Amino acid sequence: MSSGCERSGSIPGVPTHVAFLRAINLGSIRRFPKADVEAVTLAAGFTGVASHLATGNVRLETPMRSGARVETSLERAYSADRGFEVPTVVVSPAELRRVVADAEEIGEGHEGTRYVSFLKVEPDPAAVAALEACSGEGERVVVRGRVAHLLVGAQARTARLSNAVVERHLGVATNRNLRVVQAVVRMWC
Repeated sequence: MSSGCERSGSIPGVPTHVAFLRAINLGSIRRFPKADVEAVTLAAGFTGVASHLATGNVRLETPMRSGARVETSLERAYSADRGFEVPTVVVSPAELRRVVADAEEIGEGHEGTRYVSFLKVEPDPAAVAALEACSGEGERVVVRGRVAHLLVGAQARTARLSNAVVERHLGVATNRNLRVVQAVVRMWC
């Protein structure tokens, strides 16, 4: 079965995954340069490694089919190399395409900034309801599966809704501007 993310050099039948690393390259701490992310990922036994931007967006191939197993393997390798934890959320190309389709549907007509928070675990329905109740004037959050879609105003830095709010309700998450997620899909999926 095709993953939809083939590229030259890919090994047929080897699954492709996209990993989103949380909280790297923030200021002078938690430094994990893009080239180092790629080198550590390759050294951990993954192939077809590519990254986009310095915010921790990594494409990789592995015979492992379980996203949770890939996350655990990457987190161990990154922690051993960096000396700090690097929470990682792994999705399949099909899941990522679904995230973009959902974002386009949810954000139809929204004039502000849109973010996507990828969740480490499937959220509890009561916690989802509590988070979605945080929506207010000019800002809205919608959760679909392991993804929280944040629709905020044009001044995103002053928004009430943020990845920190998502994490308070739903646990570990890593956040990307929707434009970055769309670019990743165009490049890799």
